[in-house]
Amino acid sequence: MKIAVIGTGYVGLVSAVCFAELGHEVFGVDIDEEKVRKLQGGISPIYEPELEELLKKNLEAGTVKFTTDLAEALPDTQVVFSAVATPPNEDFSADLKAVFIVAESVAKLADHNIVFVNKSTVPVGTGKKCEEVIAKALAGRKVDYKIPVISNPEFLREGHAISDTMQPDRIVVGMNENGWAKQTMEELYVPLTRTSQPIVWMSRESSEIVKYASNGFLANKISFANMLSELCEATGGNVRDVTKGMGLDNRIGPRFLQSGIGYGGSCFPKDVKALIALSRETGVPLPLIQATHDINQHQRERYFKKILDALPAEGATVGIWGLSFKPRTDDMREAPSLDLIPLLTKAGHTVQAYDPVAMENAKNIIKQRGDPSPHSEEIRWCQSPMKAAENADAVIVLTEWEEFCNTDLTTLKLTMKGNDLFDGRNIYEPAEVKEAGLQYHGIGL
Repeated sequence: MKIAVIGTGYVGLVSAVCFAELGHEVFGVDIDEEKVRKLQGGISPIYEPELEELLKKNLEAGTVKFTTDLAEALPDTQVVFSAVATPPNEDFSADLKAVFIVAESVAKLADHNIVFVNKSTVPVGTGKKCEEVIAKALAGRKVDYKIPVISNPEFLREGHAISDTMQPDRIVVGMNENGWAKQTMEELYVPLTRTSQPIVWMSRESSEIVKYASNGFLANKISFANMLSELCEATGGNVRDVTKGMGLDNRIGPRFLQSGIGYGGSCFPKDVKALIALSRETGVPLPLIQATHDINQHQRERYFKKILDALPAEGATVGIWGLSFKPRTDDMREAPSLDLIPLLTKAGHTVQAYDPVAMENAKNIIKQRGDPSPHSEEIRWCQSPMKAAENADAVIVLTEWEEFCNTDLTTLKLTMKGNDLFDGRNIYEPAEVKEAGLQYHGIGL
């Protein structure tokens, strides 16, 4: 089957490469010329385990190609996936400009029937609006091609996106009509449905809600654990023991029940905000979602305050371990490091930062902000965890990379000048940290 994937960001690129791996002929389309040149040369613009290897393999096989010209990708294409970004506006609503531009562009260029699939995370009702945009463009051309709009949300975890695509928990497809479009989607996913989960069919509106509901619920579990962490600190409890006791109940489960400095990334913050905006728009109260957002903000702020209160008034050297919002990715969206580093440098401290893969992204984002603080001379970009800890008054763990989990704490103590270890992900045992001569600052412990 011939497929076009419009937008080669995280979702679009992973989808394009994995569809090619499944045997389809795929065109990836993006307006960013530099990104397309890199992709044509087998260079992935994002870090995701296994992605670049699969990209090179399928480029060599000719099963995936990349272009900036949508007209080049559309001839004979049976399915077009819209995978463009839907970032939050200031009022928390999803910015859908790119989604509607894609829908209109496809309708203006199509010369045959095409199934149009929203892969981007979009609010309920977006599919209907896309249909209206497409119908208007087709009417303006005085053609009557069929371009049904289908919802097919992704459920990818950054750092595990290839396995999540190739071995999905579920394939959700929302559509408000039967016929050839359904048959096309069934054929598209046959390589997965033969060996994996079947397609879950539902209305387009239900499908559009599923992704937000899933991420809202998972974010709520994280915020619930973080709410408990503050209670544990006030009462002498241990949040790890509490959440372990909860998670062993198979009605609850242990996943996403770990306390830390809050969630970040491209999905949870954006989707929680979009649900809050949808609540305002529809007048349907979603108090659990609002509380999820508020607790996440509070958790980050209160831990940062704990860090700043423990440091000298100014002049400290602080090692930062981990810049990305989670391990196994270079994604810096909503990363705690981007909030904490300016707070530290503004307070007159020097930051020594290290991350295995996200260093360049962090540098570029901080530079692009144009903020007079942090100043470049106040941030030292280091090539190893121990270099970042060298002569530091404190070390702060912001991302739970495996190499940090396996740190020799005695060596860390000898490398540092001070003895404060702030464990923002609760990856260490407090007793072991103290035995190494360090002062442990966890969350809820």
